[in-house]
Amino acid sequence: MTAGVDPVAVALMQARLDHLCRHMGWVMTRTARSPIFSQSHDFSCFATDPEGTLVSTADGIPIHTGGGGFAVRAILRDFGHELASGDVYLLNDPYTAGGNHLPDWVVARPVFHRGGLVGFCCNRAHQSDIGGGAAGTYNPEATEIYHEGIRLPPLKLVQAGEMRRDLWNLLMVNTRTPELLDGDLRAMLGSTEIGAARMEELAATEGPDRCRELFTAICEHADRRFRAELAELPDGVWRAEEFWTDDCIGPHESRLVLTLTIEGERITVDFTGTSPQVRGFKNSSWVNTWSAVSMALAAFLPPDLPRNEGTFRAVEMIAPEGTILNARPPAAMTMNTVIPAHEIIHLVWRCLSRADPDRALAGWGKNLFGVTSGEWQGRPFVLYHWNAAAGGGATTDRDGFNQIGHLIALGGLNLPNVEFTEATYPVRFRRQEFRTDGGGAGEFRGGTGIEYQADVLVPAQWSFRGEGLGPPSGHGEAGGEAGAGGEMFLEPLDPDGRPTGEVIEAPRYGIRHLGPVRVTARSPGGGGVGDPARRDPRLTMADERNGIVTPGTAGSDH
Repeated sequence: MTAGVDPVAVALMQARLDHLCRHMGWVMTRTARSPIFSQSHDFSCFATDPEGTLVSTADGIPIHTGGGGFAVRAILRDFGHELASGDVYLLNDPYTAGGNHLPDWVVARPVFHRGGLVGFCCNRAHQSDIGGGAAGTYNPEATEIYHEGIRLPPLKLVQAGEMRRDLWNLLMVNTRTPELLDGDLRAMLGSTEIGAARMEELAATEGPDRCRELFTAICEHADRRFRAELAELPDGVWRAEEFWTDDCIGPHESRLVLTLTIEGERITVDFTGTSPQVRGFKNSSWVNTWSAVSMALAAFLPPDLPRNEGTFRAVEMIAPEGTILNARPPAAMTMNTVIPAHEIIHLVWRCLSRADPDRALAGWGKNLFGVTSGEWQGRPFVLYHWNAAAGGGATTDRDGFNQIGHLIALGGLNLPNVEFTEATYPVRFRRQEFRTDGGGAGEFRGGTGIEYQADVLVPAQWSFRGEGLGPPSGHGEAGGEAGAGGEMFLEPLDPDGRPTGEVIEAPRYGIRHLGPVRVTARSPGGGGVGDPARRDPRLTMADERNGIVTPGTAGSDH
């Protein structure tokens, strides 16, 4: 602990910063225009100290917040000499601005008290559309980042409290949904304004120097806690691999390789041996890879581990430049927050599960839901098929979540309200129910996934991004079995809204222009943990009674 700093004061400051971030999130949820924010919470709020070190990541989803410090440090690099009260910054670029992928825009507001910089309040949010080659931000045919939308280095969006109208207009003409972007950006600005007011109150109460001292102590405490957890794990070297069979454009074999070394209170996460960057849009930036590594470590270790940048000072990451996990420009990478971040987390968990089998974590199913976009009632729309999300992996003391969304969110994304979605978009939901026999068998079974069916009632562009289609993707651990693979197909509808009998198999990646169709999906299941023969018979009976498994199959492949 920093000399002379009361640990109670440190704990109170962490709690106040965490509440500040959650308050920003509440403001965003209640004021944003897009359902992707107001309903699904695909945004995250975080706070840093004056040097851009994360001191709170209490709101949102970890793939957003884990790299937040890189974004603020990019602003300090470009504007550190001219930061002023009333300025607000905007960025998204993964190569120049500490971004993870282009749809996630960061609004960062420096906070001052009596002329001194106290810290930054930030909101990173996934925009509905940012231009590029496909509506809805995901272009599965992209082979360069230029195909994926507008790139934003650190920019001054607001200067001395006044919006830069020229920059605002530039942003609005580079989106297919300017009404949504206008409202959502204003919500982001409002959330950071509320956060800044709260942080300034802290500085007024404690004093800027005291705040800086407590911010430093918060990170030092997190560092000590993480090192103590590492010391409980055995020293050793573990290795894991994941494989790809395509690069989004066509067949292509790639390996993602991790060598994880624990030595005392240090851990090295080394991706040497990973294949070179690919043509398609599932390459990763250094920042995104770091975010995935940090969240994988935090999720494996105890839940009360502090969530700030000090937590991971004992981590050394090696990701050779030019590979999938540290791509050189102009590699495309919009898919990176989902894939390969999913694989990175699996690699880390596989290694740690071998280091500490008592805390083994099985793999989560990879998602297969895509984006539908078009025009309805005279306005453009962008619809995410969230309701087809996959099942989660089991742990050593519970079954996996039957439906949980992207692994990189760890439950931080919410399913939107079905009635609201039907009123807002040209879609009719027909089915959303737990899949039978989807979860991997085990003493604790994997989440079973979802059977999803919906009618899209107008002609639309479909952007497919279905890494979960095909073979199982949620691996088992400690004798548990893998979850079922994913399936998706589409049936054209006649003018009366009935299927024509034709079946269109969904591609894993690609863009299709289709008329009204019915989409049916069976999302992948999560992996099981432990020997299926050891499962509590009462749990098996409950699963059979609820239709989660077919009677007589709970302990075998299915």
